[in-house]
Formats: sequence, C-alpha cells, structure tokens
Amino acid sequence: MRIFVTGSADGLGRAAAHELLRAGHDVVVHVRQADRRDAVRGLLDRGAELVIGDLADVAQTRQVADQVNALGRMDAVIHNAGVYSGPAVIPVNVVAPYLLTACMLRPERLVYLSSGMHRGGRPDLAHVDWAGTRVGNYSDSKLLVTTLAMAVARLWPDTASNAVDPGWVPTRMGGPSAPDDLRLGHLTQEWLATSDDPRARHTGGYWHHQRRATAHPAVHDADFQSRLLDELARFTGITLPDIGRDGT
Repeated sequence: MRIFVTGSADGLGRAAAHELLRAGHDVVVHVRQADRRDAVRGLLDRGAELVIGDLADVAQTRQVADQVNALGRMDAVIHNAGVYSGPAVIPVNVVAPYLLTACMLRPERLVYLSSGMHRGGRPDLAHVDWAGTRVGNYSDSKLLVTTLAMAVARLWPDTASNAVDPGWVPTRMGGPSAPDDLRLGHLTQEWLATSDDPRARHTGGYWHHQRRATAHPAVHDADFQSRLLDELARFTGITLPDIGRDGT
C-alpha cells in the first residue's frame, strides 16, 4: 500500500512511517521545511519519498497536496502532524487536514490524529481563529479535527475515515514522563491505514489502542459537522463536497 504520513520528522509520525516501511509498504513522509530533511534521512534511505511544506500556511499546505498528487493516488493518509500550543494550533491541527483532504486525490482510508483532550473542547465556532493570529486552544482543535473525521465518514461513505486517540505518549509533545506506551500510540494509526481486519475497514470511528472509544457527542452532530465544513470552506476557499467521487 502507498501511505502518506504528515509530520514525519519525529514522534508518532516518524514511528508510524518506520513501522510501515518495515512492513513493506510504500511511504511518503513529510517535513515542514527543507532543512528538516536530515530528520527523515533514515526513512528516505529505506525508500520513503519526501514532500515538504509548512502546514501552518494555507498556500504551502496546498503545495504539499500537489506534491503528493504528483506521486500518484495514496491508498491511505495519516494526518498525524500536530501542534500543542501557540498560534499554529488551529491551522496545523484543523485547517491543514481539511485542505489536504479536499485537495488530494481521494484515498481509500483516512486517519486523523485526535486526543482524549478533545472531550474538553468547545463545540463553538464563533471565535475560532482559523488564520492563527492568536494562540489556539489544543482541546478545541482536537474536537474540531475529530468532527472533521466524522463529517468525512458521513459524506464519503466509500472512504474509511477514522480518528485516533494515541494516548499520552512520550514524544516531544507529550514529554519524557508521559505514562502511555509509545508503540501502542502509533499502532492504531498503522492498523487503520493498512489492516484487512474488518474493524479497521469500518468508518466513522474514534479509536484508542485498537478499540472503539466514546467521543464527545458533538463530533457526531451532522449540523455541527456541516457548520464546521462551511467555516473551513469559507476560510480556505475550498469546498470539500466539490471533490468528485473519483478524487478528481
């Protein structure tokens, strides 16, 4: 299978790309800027292909989509890249996955990185700063990206779209004292992207360590999903349903 993993320079993204390569899949990795190429050198030496672009920037995110499309249709995309604090929280955690979903040739499977902290997010779009001109709220961003995953599952029933809570794992974001298992943190992403297990082919799930978990009820609210998509379309100028079923 051909799998694109965003945010592959370190943490869960790098670990997922490593395991996918080890399993024999074709992997496309992503770094924010060219001087981060060395961070994925080991993956590139093993055959991974590379795309470059800052997902906090709308124009660069669209360029990332173009770079991936030039390589051909992916079987799966793991929207792993994330930011915990600062102005880039909403652009990277929400806007970028939306744009990549809308602009890339449609894969068979989409995996969005959520967090248990999404349950503390506010289902309120009135004051979301899509452009990242002020510090964003991490819990809000994870509620929104989880809602995006469920909206895609509803609108594109022929695409398996799921969200994953990796747990609090010892990455640069999670910190060295994080209590959860790092391997289990990225295993579910890989499993949803590649497994023939019927559970992994399910769509519209919120997963933690290969088990369905209970998400914030707002993420399954079709009205809230539609309002989120409308806001993202307004901000980016790209409307998700305009992408045809063949991905063109």
